[in-house]
Amino acid sequence: MNLNPMEQFAIKPLVAEPLFAIAGHPIYFTNQALLMVIVTVASALFLTLTVKPNRLVPTRGQSMSEMSYEFVAGMIHSATGEDGLKFFPFVFTLFIFVLCSNFFGMVPGSFTVTSQIAVTLALACLVVGLVIVVGFMKHGIGFLKLFVPHAPWYLLILLIPIEVISFLTRPISLSVRLFANMLAGHTMLAVFAGFVIALGSAGGALSILSVAPMLLIVAIMLLEFLVAFLQAYVFAILTCIYLNEALHLHDHH
Repeated sequence: MNLNPMEQFAIKPLVAEPLFAIAGHPIYFTNQALLMVIVTVASALFLTLTVKPNRLVPTRGQSMSEMSYEFVAGMIHSATGEDGLKFFPFVFTLFIFVLCSNFFGMVPGSFTVTSQIAVTLALACLVVGLVIVVGFMKHGIGFLKLFVPHAPWYLLILLIPIEVISFLTRPISLSVRLFANMLAGHTMLAVFAGFVIALGSAGGALSILSVAPMLLIVAIMLLEFLVAFLQAYVFAILTCIYLNEALHLHDHH
């Protein structure tokens, strides 16, 4: 039985007819789009329905929702100060979307949205675009001081291009970090699952050996849940750090 570990990342249209076309290129409703809709609706319903302000004893769902609110609020405050709290809706939405996308991707038979570079790159470009808009709205042309570090003038000839290149590569680094971690983890799970199936179907003593990769799958699965949370946290905290630079330039460096 041949198993392709990369097959789980294939984007497949769910309907034969395209929804519309852009510049002659047909746009289909795919499994990726379906999972993004499911993640968005499920997370929105959970956060809305579980929180009841007049409830004397909070349920487990409400406790989880309130903990997520407090966690993101504390993260924003520690990274950006009071000025950054006005971006709480954006950062919280981003964190929940990435987190739920990572967790939904752990369900057998589902699709991992964050394993697609197009999705993670779009989110990263949205973050960097917001940083640029906020920076110019608050500081005007003075936002360009972000690329001028505190250093002797003769070093600025070298440092300014480095700062500009570093800023322009942020969408790539931010997106590839999330994409690569989710892709690698799920690929590893699929590879070990193939070992289990191959050894189990071989019969005899080889069937007993299939226990080893099965135990590894369990260990990797637990690790993947940790990675899913950490990658959502890293994406959100880097967003806060970038917003802090746009708000305060070099004041908080």
